[in-house]
Amino acid sequence: MAKKVVATLKTATGRDFTKVISVVRSAKTGAYTFKEEMMPTERAQELIKKR
Repeated sequence: MAKKVVATLKTATGRDFTKVISVVRSAKTGAYTFKEEMMPTERAQELIKKR
């Protein structure tokens, strides 16, 4: 499943955050849903490389 970087936010502390949207398929119904998550840019890059 692909991850898509939508927006990058910068805080006063100098840490960059990225909004990551991933597609998740329900095991029960088989329907697709979207999961949005805010995480540090470094962690988002690690997740993208892992997939």
